[in-house]
Amino acid sequence: MHNIPVKPLKLNQLAKSKSAYFCQSCGYESAKWLGRCPSCNQWNTFVEEVVEKSAAKVPSWKSDSGTSRASKPTRVDNIQSISEERVLSGDQELDRVLGGGIVAGSVILIGGEPGIGKSTLMLQLALNIPGKKILYISGEESEQQIKMRAERITNSPKAECYILTETSTQNIFKQIESLEPDMIIVDSIQTLHSAHIESTPGSVSQIRECTAELLKFAKETDTPVFLIGHITKDGTIAGPKILEHMVDTVLQFEGDRHHVYRILRSIKNRFGAAAELGIYAMHGNGLRQVSNPSEILLSQRDEELSGIAISATLEGARPMLIETQALVSAAAYGTPQRSSNGFDTKRMNMLLAVLEKRCGFRLSTRDVFLNIAGGIKVEDPAIDLAILVAIISSHEDIFISSKICFAAEVGLSGEIRAVNRIEQRISEAEKLGFERIFISNYNLKGLVRDKFKIEITAVSKIEDVFSLLFG
Repeated sequence: MHNIPVKPLKLNQLAKSKSAYFCQSCGYESAKWLGRCPSCNQWNTFVEEVVEKSAAKVPSWKSDSGTSRASKPTRVDNIQSISEERVLSGDQELDRVLGGGIVAGSVILIGGEPGIGKSTLMLQLALNIPGKKILYISGEESEQQIKMRAERITNSPKAECYILTETSTQNIFKQIESLEPDMIIVDSIQTLHSAHIESTPGSVSQIRECTAELLKFAKETDTPVFLIGHITKDGTIAGPKILEHMVDTVLQFEGDRHHVYRILRSIKNRFGAAAELGIYAMHGNGLRQVSNPSEILLSQRDEELSGIAISATLEGARPMLIETQALVSAAAYGTPQRSSNGFDTKRMNMLLAVLEKRCGFRLSTRDVFLNIAGGIKVEDPAIDLAILVAIISSHEDIFISSKICFAAEVGLSGEIRAVNRIEQRISEAEKLGFERIFISNYNLKGLVRDKFKIEITAVSKIEDVFSLLFG
């Protein structure tokens, strides 16, 4: 037998690439493949991804070189308080949703359906902030495409907005160090890739690594970073467990692409109130702010129609009056349909059960359709009373005066329950010219009725409302 020389293996050849399985729906990590995700209960969503290369890692944003000092614990009373400085974007709706402006060093994630206007909103932001150097990073469009949109939005694009078409985070950080921008916009985070991770762009491990590098950069340099994120087929931001926990603020851009109005909603905000709302109108030359949303959410009717009731609701700290529309008709196929747009269908079924049990209205053989005008989604329980009134108005074919609005929650026993911040709701209704508002009897405690010109009707049961309205 011939002795075949064996070439010794080097250490880097012995090292194996580390891989793991990630749920593409929620980002759950597992050491082995699983058929069903234990976090989100989705089937066949696990994909194997390489999370560490065998070769040495490429340095990230000013990665530790051995000279940095380790952090030490500090007593809370020894920490110096600094005033929170915010940068005004020039967009009042965006500033309101962010809690008063853009905080230095914050990482803001904005998600929404394709074509809803995320890139347009961010490009408008980059073009309109005065005296700031903005770097707009795009991994989806060319420079010429962005230039065309910028010219459509504004006739004279400002020179302080710089466009970079790049997807490698290492190359991006090199340009950032040379340019030193005051703000960064990334469109989108799913297109970036880091040399630290071998998996493809858009995978959970790549999204996590790229976001971590941008987060480290933002905190060390006090530079605000906007990230545009894709959404899944369920309407949630892709990799929600990964992204939403890492960033400071999560904004959701909602609306129907076939309608004019768009809604910017705050889901998470470490620097302000969550559930704030901003409303825009999409035009050919970009997005325009809607300063008084109540006027666009209330239809202009030439005549009184049945099945329509106005409700005073709150979105964050913003009072709005919305129009609830109901249609009740005979079930054509024997099985009644229950459908709602902009309102929880389960809660609508609960309110229909209250009508049947407490008020004697037989709706079990009727189709019931509910719509919140303007294409918005409302979770405020204060619109319960308006929904019930709209349903009965359509059922009896009796119109409700357009000068009457409602602000009350309805319980399972048919009682009218109090809602929070009733004075703001009444003031908004009075400002828009309403003459009468129905509220809960329990909201009268501490309420100064003399300072309002609008007639305030306090009720305690749903039967009282129907007797006052329908006789």
